[in-house]
Amino acid sequence: MILLRHPVCGTLRGARSLSTRASAILSSLDIPVGAAELPGVYDGQWSGSGEVLESVCPATGEVLARVRSATPDELHEALGKSKEAYLHLRTVPAPKRGELLRQIREALSAKRDVLGALVTLEMGKIKTEGIGEVQEFVDICDYAVGLSRMMNGRVVASERPGHTILEVPNPIGVVGVLTAFNFPVAVYGWNFALSVAAGNANVWKPSPSTPLCSIAITKIIARVLEKNGLPGAVSTLITGGKDVGEAIVESRDIPLVSFTGSEAVGRVVGKAVQSRFGKSILELGGNNASIIMPDADMQLAVPAVFFGAIGTAGQRCTSTRRLYLHRAIAPKFLDALQKLYATISVGDPLVDGTLLGPLHTRAAVGIYSDAVQRLRQSGAEILTGGKTYDHAALSQGNFVQPTISVPKTADPADKIWSTETFAPILNVGLFDELEQAIEWNNAVPQGLSSSLWTRDIRSLGKWIGPEGSDAGIVNVNVGTSGAEIGAAFGGNKSTGWGRESGGDAWRQYVRWSACTVNFSDAAPLAQGVDFST
Repeated sequence: MILLRHPVCGTLRGARSLSTRASAILSSLDIPVGAAELPGVYDGQWSGSGEVLESVCPATGEVLARVRSATPDELHEALGKSKEAYLHLRTVPAPKRGELLRQIREALSAKRDVLGALVTLEMGKIKTEGIGEVQEFVDICDYAVGLSRMMNGRVVASERPGHTILEVPNPIGVVGVLTAFNFPVAVYGWNFALSVAAGNANVWKPSPSTPLCSIAITKIIARVLEKNGLPGAVSTLITGGKDVGEAIVESRDIPLVSFTGSEAVGRVVGKAVQSRFGKSILELGGNNASIIMPDADMQLAVPAVFFGAIGTAGQRCTSTRRLYLHRAIAPKFLDALQKLYATISVGDPLVDGTLLGPLHTRAAVGIYSDAVQRLRQSGAEILTGGKTYDHAALSQGNFVQPTISVPKTADPADKIWSTETFAPILNVGLFDELEQAIEWNNAVPQGLSSSLWTRDIRSLGKWIGPEGSDAGIVNVNVGTSGAEIGAAFGGNKSTGWGRESGGDAWRQYVRWSACTVNFSDAAPLAQGVDFST
């Protein structure tokens, strides 16, 4: 049985007045409630006279705001101001840039809970996940503060007497950051914090469906920049649709583009940036698998798969979409997992205790329904879920039932397995040997996250080694979802090979120079070449 939380309150789609709770959240973030339209462009000043974007609450259908996106002229002007801001910021010592990030961290932390509520209101993820997303931005600022004193090059020994070679990092310029709806705050944070520490200005193009999150974050950052006498275009915001994204991707004034989104669009972005010899960071699809060995700790593995498949209503890049169970423990595991599914509380994502909120859009509900229909037509067994909710209290939102499916075949070439569906659908396959499960894990085009549950150190060694998972995230006794900021985040293959957040990800936000310095009284050539006359 699915437990319905408190009825979802709010006005219906198209209503002119905001619900009380929406008004309270927006007012707390200095977003005008009574305005007919909000400006969606910031480059030191707020503007926007282009097409109107609607922000719609996915839980209620309530129109939260109408935002004016950028016209071509406003876009061009904003990009120009970003370039000017970079020329200023690059001269600020890196530790001073770290201090700027510390202040931004404090400002974000002071508004963490209400920012998290806005993420929930506009994107649809549950309250604790919304707050956790803002905490990621806070955490990466902490990380970047320390990083600002440690973005080191290195000294390389020269073969020539009286010479030394330095590898020197310098700011790259303006960084374009195109973010997706599912993490409307954190992904910009991952990029912004490292980029500013490196000395770059940033242009943020958020998802057209989550403009309010980007406006709220930009207002907070802008106040800190102004307080420190820095141009607001260090963190430029340009809301808009496909035309804005294309302009950023194609701009030769933006040497680095970070894109988070679908594989199909990522392929277009990667080609466009490469065609002008720019750099790109691509974070694309994630068709992630968990493998459960017969010696796995069920008390740990079952809840982890439960969260991985249902968290954010299956709309995380790292959501668990494939579950490979050893045949010996499959009945027991599925029984325990179905019992957890039966207890899930669905409803208003702003209410404490709700575990399942809505999908982000009506279109996403259609994608979910189409995927379930394909499963049924292929002969898959639907163990639970497989339809939308019929509760009256949920009728205005985009709520769907989490689904567990056992397809007739585990063939990874089948589109059921090889295609990512951005919804809470978990497909189950049975295996007999670890090698078979690893082969299935690796056989899909995507390579973001993966998880093995075992107590056998031999299985662990194989999993994380050259014969193991080919994903960018290779976990052991940890679910596919919920990465920390300290390690580099990203995937391989059609996930894009990009890396953000921790680890060595910062190295992508700088340009590298090899500098040979001669401090001797001679000028010998390398490799002993003699070119004397």
